[in-house]
Amino acid sequence: MRREVLLPHAYVRVSGPGADPIDWRLLDGSHPDDRQEWLDLVHSGESVLLQRDGEALSHLGRGPVTGGHMTSMSTYTPATVEALQALRLEPGQRFLDLGTGPAITLALAAAITGPGNAIGVESDPHMAAFARHNLHQLELGAEVVEGDALYGHAAGAPYDRIHSGIGVPCAPSGWVEQLAPGGRLLMTLTTRTPSWPGQLLATRTGAGEIEAVLRGRPRGYRPMLGYRWLNAVPMRPRIKADPGVPRPTRLAPPPDDAFGFWLAAAYLAPGLVRDFQAETMTIVAPDEDSWAVAGPGEATVRVHGSRDVWGELEDVWARWVLAGRPDAYRVTVPEGGGPQHVVSGTGLRALTWVLPPLAPVPHQPAVPCPSEHHTETAL
Repeated sequence: MRREVLLPHAYVRVSGPGADPIDWRLLDGSHPDDRQEWLDLVHSGESVLLQRDGEALSHLGRGPVTGGHMTSMSTYTPATVEALQALRLEPGQRFLDLGTGPAITLALAAAITGPGNAIGVESDPHMAAFARHNLHQLELGAEVVEGDALYGHAAGAPYDRIHSGIGVPCAPSGWVEQLAPGGRLLMTLTTRTPSWPGQLLATRTGAGEIEAVLRGRPRGYRPMLGYRWLNAVPMRPRIKADPGVPRPTRLAPPPDDAFGFWLAAAYLAPGLVRDFQAETMTIVAPDEDSWAVAGPGEATVRVHGSRDVWGELEDVWARWVLAGRPDAYRVTVPEGGGPQHVVSGTGLRALTWVLPPLAPVPHQPAVPCPSEHHTETAL
């Protein structure tokens, strides 16, 4: 697939972390002075930044710009490949891409399923028009409709495969209802922390039941519009100046690839975020002005603030070990509503929690997510 057709321009961040306002540089793929850098970026496999603050995309000017935040980017290429492999996409299947953005995933899916079988839903009118125009040049027979991806696209249902390019706190009812028998639905489950995303794969059996498995992943899709992630960056100067009071610990820094543990921590020790740029493992609770810095050595940790961040991780680790170090969790996704329970297994030592509700996005109608604790609080 010709990625350069779908990504005719790209933003490059010039400012360092934490800068406000942010300085950017826009690369125009048709300009000879930008072309090589643009080509290298488009084919690097990394995400490509495309849109600031929901701007129109038809007449962007190349060169330096200041301010704004990215509202759309391309999918990280390995994540796209992994998602389509997990979905087991085949020719002739009906495919729905939610939050399609510039349509990288949609284009790849259309190349597999064949003309007329792949549909993308995009809420931003500028991005929807942009993706539709570029896809037309590839002649893949894929369709992009403008609409709220949180509702799915009932007009084309049922779908054999559904993929979400936006993170959500739980599985929206419409997505589940639009899944055909034997169909597979793949999404990122997001919490307030961007550090430890989960990937939910739901399958509708031939008998019509939903079976769902949740796994921790090193990367995930960005959350739905308006979702407020926690951020450790603003606290870096204070942590560097005062890492905290040393205390002994029975927990050595957990390995980065203990995805089952970190996923459980996102729910059982909520409100924590990791600074992956720190020299040693640093976990921050921004709302409580608290943090934990691992080391020096494996037997000590430095702590600061009213919340015992490291103590909570010690507790979750102990519970995770007693549960058998699970790397996957079963999720109940009831048809027509009800709480979505997560469980690591059977027995008294199993880890359990309930997925949070899907609250409404500002300036948009609420989309209920099955939960016994539904709230109308805006994200």
